[in-house]
Amino acid sequence: MTKDKLPLTSQDVLAERLAALRELFPEVFTEGKVDFDRLKQTLGESVDEGRERYGLSWAGKSEAIRNSQAQSVGTLTPIPEESVNFDITENIFIEGDNLEVLKLLQKSYYNQIKMIYIDPPYNTGKEFIYPDNFREGLEDYLRYSGQKNGEGIKLTTNTETDGRFHSKWLNMMYPRLFLARNILCKEGIIFVSIDDREIDNLRLVMNEIFGQENFIGTFVWQSKKGGGSDTSGVVNDQEYVVCYGKISDAQSLSKVQIESEDLNREDKKGAYRLGRELNKWGSNSRREDRPTMFFPIPGPNGEEVYPIRNDGTEGRWRLGKKKMFDIVEREDAEFVKRSDGNYIVYEKIRSVDPRFKPFRTWLTDVGATADGSKEVKALFNDLKIYDFPKPIALIKHLISIGTTSTDDIVLDFFAGSCTTAQALMELNQEEGNNRNFICIQLPEQTPENSEARKAGYNKVSEISQERIKRSISKINEEENGKLDLNGSGQQDRGFKVFKLTESNFKIWDGTAPQNAEQLSLMLEEFADNILPGATKLGMLYEILLKAGFPLTAKIEKLDIAGQEFYAIDDEKLFICLEYEILEDTIRQILNYQPKPKQFISLDSSFRGNDQLKTNTQLQMRDHDIKFRTV
Repeated sequence: MTKDKLPLTSQDVLAERLAALRELFPEVFTEGKVDFDRLKQTLGESVDEGRERYGLSWAGKSEAIRNSQAQSVGTLTPIPEESVNFDITENIFIEGDNLEVLKLLQKSYYNQIKMIYIDPPYNTGKEFIYPDNFREGLEDYLRYSGQKNGEGIKLTTNTETDGRFHSKWLNMMYPRLFLARNILCKEGIIFVSIDDREIDNLRLVMNEIFGQENFIGTFVWQSKKGGGSDTSGVVNDQEYVVCYGKISDAQSLSKVQIESEDLNREDKKGAYRLGRELNKWGSNSRREDRPTMFFPIPGPNGEEVYPIRNDGTEGRWRLGKKKMFDIVEREDAEFVKRSDGNYIVYEKIRSVDPRFKPFRTWLTDVGATADGSKEVKALFNDLKIYDFPKPIALIKHLISIGTTSTDDIVLDFFAGSCTTAQALMELNQEEGNNRNFICIQLPEQTPENSEARKAGYNKVSEISQERIKRSISKINEEENGKLDLNGSGQQDRGFKVFKLTESNFKIWDGTAPQNAEQLSLMLEEFADNILPGATKLGMLYEILLKAGFPLTAKIEKLDIAGQEFYAIDDEKLFICLEYEILEDTIRQILNYQPKPKQFISLDSSFRGNDQLKTNTQLQMRDHDIKFRTV
């Protein structure tokens, strides 16, 4: 891959780790490979040379690790017609195998997700309802989902008599948890629902991936109230939610009591220190980006205070209207006046505050499984459309303690019926916040003769999308005619739909031609590397994703020299998807103000004019614009 070519694969996780190792220990590399003897010498007494050591091992672990490192060549294709408010929403629903999707999100969402909640398939001993391994990755998934012809992949059973009963489950979970950790932000946390069968193995595998020191707690959830089999000696009333942070010193939970030595300020309520700044500025934090987050709050002298920079730029508040007013009313806001007369507002952090109570791990008042079923039935006209959904109250509780800001993104990559999406939108409504979700669900077939199938839902992912739409309608109906006390009128009530598909571009698989004639045919085939049926919208989002921009990046259409361009994220990136790019267009881009940082075009847009392409590379370099083709 030449430097001017945009990689069409997902992030190379292994290469990143090797680069980090090289930066720390350059002396242990010999001819590009790690010399383990030198590494052992470098680490000295920190190396465990013993043959027997504590750890978790299972059949297939090496393959599971390789699966986490393998790159994906797929893409996420936007489906505007199945979305709600596609052009403005920052909520995302993705239909696809979550392993492939997590790989594709690595570049754009690395260190970006504040909270992950997953409810993976429980290893029940009856049927393992999730394909534990698409062995060929994307190709097998495309056949499974009907996008390519071939025998579909059957969902495997996993009976307790199977010698690899626990191994199959771990092989499925390991690579997904490994990739999930990468996209958690520094203060991010993950919640995983589980029952008695795999909680021990889950703790061990998460200790390995997240580190035992980052274990926060195991919440015990009373999932069943009353009932139970008369033939059973013990009725399990509980399930669990295991919680880990990304790093041990992160203030991960939203209301953890803070005991600090630097409480060097004092007011009539006692000692405090300055916490985070409640103003927000910069990219995606302007008034026009989040208009509902721009409003006046009462200042120290009764004047109205707005989030305005010293250059006059209008920003926004970090929190919603209700929370901002609560902070001011409690006198927990510090107003620091600037020379221009505007204020920077900080949150006061106190050592003793009745609001900051530790969370209890015993969860008894957040609904039971039966409540989750009733909630889905109520949305779907009393149809039993989905089995064993988690109750909304449980997920609301987890989101309320797992997120700290209105900017936070919550990811659920075993989305099921999308309880997480409904819970998050309802909590936003109640608090005046605007968190966003990313939900991922496999297009798993609904059971034959089920109420879901009879109602026209052939795939679980169809139920997921429909639940989000019905939840939006429900919230809007509840607000109709009410006073907007929480500033929720402009909350995000939509979602973009994407589907995992093959790339829009022909990707060389690395096999070398056998002779000159085959080489000639291959070069001719790749002269125009766009696959038949590829759309501009599909290519645009694939380039965004693989260039490291989020799926919610701001996109603006421009006309430059009569040709169509896309300006991404306040013109940080220009993308041209024209059939042929003109010399006059290149000249105007070079002189465009403000100057873009990157420019990406189709390789075929140069129509074989190597001189124009070479000149473009040199001119872009001279103007400090990163130029790549795809």
